[in-house]
Amino acid sequence: MRVDHLGAYGNATISTPHFDRFAREGTLFHHAYSENLPTVPTRTVWWTGRYQSPFRGWQPLELTDYTLPEILWDRGFASALITDTYHLHKPVFNFGRGFDDVVFIRGQEYDPWVIDQDIPVDLDAHHKLRGDETDTLWRPRFEQYLRNTSVRKTEQDYSAARVTEAAITWLQKVTLRQKDHLFLWVDYFDPHEPWDPPPAYAARYRDPDYRGIDLWDPVPGEVDGYLTPEELHQVKANYAGEVTFVDACAGRLLETIRTLGLYDTTLLMWVSDHGEPFGEHGIVRKARPWNYEELVHIPWVIRLPGGERAGAVIDAIVQPTDLLPTVLDLLGVETPLSLPYRAPQRGSVIFPQDVALDRRRIELTGKSLLPLIRGAVPVVRNFALVGHYNQQWAIYTHDWAYLYTLDEQRRPPELYDRRTDLAQQRNVAGGYPAEARDLELELHRFVAQLRQRG
Repeated sequence: MRVDHLGAYGNATISTPHFDRFAREGTLFHHAYSENLPTVPTRTVWWTGRYQSPFRGWQPLELTDYTLPEILWDRGFASALITDTYHLHKPVFNFGRGFDDVVFIRGQEYDPWVIDQDIPVDLDAHHKLRGDETDTLWRPRFEQYLRNTSVRKTEQDYSAARVTEAAITWLQKVTLRQKDHLFLWVDYFDPHEPWDPPPAYAARYRDPDYRGIDLWDPVPGEVDGYLTPEELHQVKANYAGEVTFVDACAGRLLETIRTLGLYDTTLLMWVSDHGEPFGEHGIVRKARPWNYEELVHIPWVIRLPGGERAGAVIDAIVQPTDLLPTVLDLLGVETPLSLPYRAPQRGSVIFPQDVALDRRRIELTGKSLLPLIRGAVPVVRNFALVGHYNQQWAIYTHDWAYLYTLDEQRRPPELYDRRTDLAQQRNVAGGYPAEARDLELELHRFVAQLRQRG
């Protein structure tokens, strides 16, 4: 979800009335930045409250991770994960761990859900291959998604609508027996590509004179030589329609929360893992681990119980690592966390009952945002660490963005003056060597501190 596509963040064109209302009733963070990208790594950060980009990338949860649903389960919460983010459901990834109830909505993106090869698909209607070696990868993926969409008959058959319905069903059922100590994580994959919202939503933003391909899912990579300006505009229009559709679905969920009498007694958050490139730096989709503004600036609104500090806008820098500490702070859970577990004997694959109980203390590297929301402190950090594991790191301050490449491409460092160039179009690293050097030193110093803390 791109920040610049939401009304509460200044967009006057794209309709997001439910997010905008929620922002008015909560606290909006103006400078929230991703930490470990993309999809799966960010969820690890959310649920562990620890910086992860220097340590791990796209991988399953580790045995020693003590996650938010597990922490709350151990304190008597009834919990559910409702999601169509199919990567969390892949073999061995285990992201349903700790939840009482898990509902995976199948069929998003390239999920091997509808596997009947006899279902006809018209690839040319909504996809455009590049005509090179990448076709062997993307053709079967696109065909899989078209088979998945073959079951759609009405708007309610779209994935975001199905996630909403499952979340509402769980809430209505669980609140028959309790209305406290509930933890619900609703994880919408949309507005992730493919960008194919119900036709009425996409029509709001399309050029009525456009006669080209209705492109749902461009192949990640360079825009030049692949998409015409008109095709790129159509892609962006479909994305805008998907943003509005997700807003409508989440709005319906919020209205149910109000109807059930939970809205004013509940901590509510609306946040995204990252944004999306649409040609700002020559690429479409997350084709490169380039931590530019359009990818790493994220929306985040928190509504405290009772609407405390409703309508406030926070300019301090915050990150996904802060989500779990904020929840624990509101609940009065002390940190560092103390995790009880039984250590196995050497060579054993079981946890024998006669082994002494070990206690492992887990230090969070995120910060609670409650003092920030309540005005007790002006900042919780001076910069944001943004990263793709082993590919690129970046450091964001209010004034500067410094990008440092780690992978084999070894792109030269980039420095952008955020006061005059928020779109990051003018690399001024050569003109400000002292600033670039200081930020690189700060970046490596912070990563070294994280590694030392373990």
